[in-house]
Amino acid sequence: MPVFRLHHNLGSLRDLEQEVDRLLRNVQLTVHGVRARRKFPAINVYEVDNEYLLTAELPGTQLSDLELTVANGMLTLRGKRADLDHVSESSFRRSERFHGGWERSVPLPERVIEDKLAATFANGVLKIRLPKAVQSPARKIQINADQENPDATESRIDSGSDVSSEVIRPNE
Repeated sequence: MPVFRLHHNLGSLRDLEQEVDRLLRNVQLTVHGVRARRKFPAINVYEVDNEYLLTAELPGTQLSDLELTVANGMLTLRGKRADLDHVSESSFRRSERFHGGWERSVPLPERVIEDKLAATFANGVLKIRLPKAVQSPARKIQINADQENPDATESRIDSGSDVSSEVIRPNE
């Protein structure tokens, strides 16, 4: 009597192989270990005229389950997608759709006006408008003589946000 009946277990082995293949397609090896390749929610960031536009696809999410915060140059989306109340976990034969709580932080593009962000949510798509801050043009700085040491000259160069200072003292 055979200990292992191949024909009875082939279906289960194929199912296992397919499930392992699916799992391996959705992970990647990194220096820090294994992590999921896809992040939820999927987002796009576009540059349009005087603003950036961030869109996030959130099917199955209710507006009341969303939270949006801005702090330290990071935009954080939090939310939850309702569990399927009428289906028990043991009933699933395949579960690829995410449900439950999630959080995603995205660094803001440079030079945006954080307190003028605006968000709308319709048909499962969150749209966030990030107005660009106006970059101030370079300006000339008047150079004055040093009153304490008339032989010294001081020059300051302002090129936007970087300021360098140089003091030249003759015969030192």
